[in-house]
Amino acid sequence: MSSIIDSLPPALAKIVQRFQRATEPKRRYEQLIWYAQKLKDFPEADKVPENKVPGCVSQVYITAALDDNKVVYQGDSDSQLTKGLVGLLVEGLNGLTPSDIVQLTPDFIQETGLNVSLTPSRANGFYNIFKTMQKKALECKLDIPN
Repeated sequence: MSSIIDSLPPALAKIVQRFQRATEPKRRYEQLIWYAQKLKDFPEADKVPENKVPGCVSQVYITAALDDNKVVYQGDSDSQLTKGLVGLLVEGLNGLTPSDIVQLTPDFIQETGLNVSLTPSRANGFYNIFKTMQKKALECKLDIPN
C-alpha cells in the first residue's frame, strides 16, 4: 500500500497521508473545504471554454503556465467540494515538471479514501479534472523550447 505513496511526488504524498489520517467521511469533506479555501482567486477573464473541464456537473476551470520549466496551476469551481478537489490537485501538482505530471496515474485517489466518500459523479469529475491538468501540462511541455 505504501508503495503507491512512495512513488508519488512529495506534495501529493503528503496530501494522501493527510487524507488517510481522516478516517471519517465528514473529516475528508472538511479537508476538501480547506483545500477549496486555500485556492487563489481565479481570474474571471480565464473562465473561458478552453479552460473549462469537460464532463463535470459543476463548472470547473483550470489554467496552467510554465515557470522555470515547472507547471503552475490555477483552478476554480462553483461547487465547494469540487473546488476542494481542484485545490487538492493544484497543491499536489504545482511545481512539478510537465513530464512528472503526465506520468502520474490517478490511482492515488484510492489511497486517500475519497473514492468511497465521493458520489460517482464527483469521483468522475475528479478524474476529469486530473486528466485536464495532465493535458494542460502536456500543452505546456510542447511550448518548452528545445
